Amino acid sequence: MEKTATTNFIREIIDEHLRTNRFHGKVHTRFPPEPNGYLHIGHAKAICLSFGIARDYKGLCNLRMDDTNPEKEEMEYVNAIIEDVRWLGFDWGGRLYYASDYFDKLYGYAVDLIRKGKAYVCDLDADQVRDYRGTLTQPGKDSPNRGRPVEESIDLFERMRKGEFEDGSRTLRAKIDMAHPNIIMRDPVLYRIKREHHHRTGDKWCIYPMYDFAHCLSDSIEHITHSICTLEFENNRPLYDWILDALGAHHPQQIEFARLNLGNTVLSKRKLLQLVREERVSGWDDPRMPTLSGLRRRGYTASSIRGFCDEIGVAKMNSIVDVNVLENSVRGELNRTAPRAMAVLRPLKVVITNYPEGKTEELDAVNNPEDAAMGTRKVPFSRELYIEKDDFREEPPPKFFRLAPGKEVRLRYAYFVKCVEAVKDPKTGEVTEVRCIYDPATRGGDAPDGRKVKATLHWVSAPHAIDAEVRLYDLLFTKRDPEDVPEGADFRANLNPGSLEVLPSCKLEPSLKNAVPGSRYQFERLGYFYLDPAASGAGKKVFNRTVSLKDTWAKVDASKKR
Repeated sequence: MEKTATTNFIREIIDEHLRTNRFHGKVHTRFPPEPNGYLHIGHAKAICLSFGIARDYKGLCNLRMDDTNPEKEEMEYVNAIIEDVRWLGFDWGGRLYYASDYFDKLYGYAVDLIRKGKAYVCDLDADQVRDYRGTLTQPGKDSPNRGRPVEESIDLFERMRKGEFEDGSRTLRAKIDMAHPNIIMRDPVLYRIKREHHHRTGDKWCIYPMYDFAHCLSDSIEHITHSICTLEFENNRPLYDWILDALGAHHPQQIEFARLNLGNTVLSKRKLLQLVREERVSGWDDPRMPTLSGLRRRGYTASSIRGFCDEIGVAKMNSIVDVNVLENSVRGELNRTAPRAMAVLRPLKVVITNYPEGKTEELDAVNNPEDAAMGTRKVPFSRELYIEKDDFREEPPPKFFRLAPGKEVRLRYAYFVKCVEAVKDPKTGEVTEVRCIYDPATRGGDAPDGRKVKATLHWVSAPHAIDAEVRLYDLLFTKRDPEDVPEGADFRANLNPGSLEVLPSCKLEPSLKNAVPGSRYQFERLGYFYLDPAASGAGKKVFNRTVSLKDTWAKVDASKKR
């Protein structure tokens, strides 16, 4: 079969199933997130894998919300998940399902297990269940209710459903083996009493199935063939298989792969929620967050994320992917597709004293040297300009090739200019203006006398500049492993205090006056930037830096990030 992706161990398993006709030649996968938070870059890998396999084998992929824990789930998360999967470029063809769609069926399956003598109602509370479970080296002890008659358990389970008992006072447990070497198989809880309002079923239920029970049966109900999940579910696979075999239900093949672990990043929804609630970030879509909504607002494209997921591949062993791999994916795409523009983030005024007052020239600037079809644009040049403060030093250090007293540089697309004077604030001593002279013979090219300069600076014409706010984002955590903390601390100890710098008074070339929110640009010499639709409006333009031109800006202090 022709596929659009390199083979891997999951595809080899599917190929063998097709060869042996295990699922009658069908491939049907699903992406089953729990709606208890926003999707992040780790979920993108799972999405691309499940939907990609279905696409390449001409099969189907469902989108299903495994919404079995109403205490932590919200419609906000459901809607965000739907938006993110669609934005990433995948279509579930109308097959959007919810585990809550199956609550009546799941209840019926639970009763069937009781009737088969494979489940019982247990009166132990959560602490007692834990104590009875045993340890890795010691077997567990049977619950006093393990031998409870079938009809009594059925009656008690029905009364649990009707709300006759307090939360946590009873559970339904599978009857497997309290000495099983896999602790998960020691009579796991299948249902618990939890009086919580469900975002879809309201208050119809006061008992809810555990994830392990609902998940495998939801797969079965949907006739999934290949249940692809991450390695943390490997130990749960025996329970997945046991439940389906005990009920004689359609039995998908569960296959585990290594989850994505990204350097300098936390991918725990619980911890990301903690950052949101503590207002350490502005929300789930904060551009510093590894959520898909955050990456989207940062300026990442769906195709760059899909490309990243393809590049890292599918493995059986956990590892940490360097964040630069993700950055390089979007950097490579934007280098090909983003139009260029000049922007000055920390403006310093330059006056060209020998340039005629009131004169303006229109210079030709290339929109994208990687794509000639993007053509050129006109950039105004005048007597007064802005350059970056960092591009001038009154007392330059060694090998400083930018502008300094007596030094000459090239202005991009324009002329050679030489600094002749620095004007200072008399109170602070800060340089407020640089005065230069220009060489009219160097417009757009080299000097006729053959002299060379070692630096080319970007600039913006002061009378024509438009104002904008620019937000510079760095890594949210200073260490490659955010969990590497001193005793008594947690991951928050490694939050980067410099992860966001807001520059409110930036100057942009006038071609960006009508830039459409959601547009991406390369600001020459500075990086790739995204006009943030969520922050822009009412005449205000806010650009987020997506990524630098090279892997430099993220290494503010490389020693702290190792």
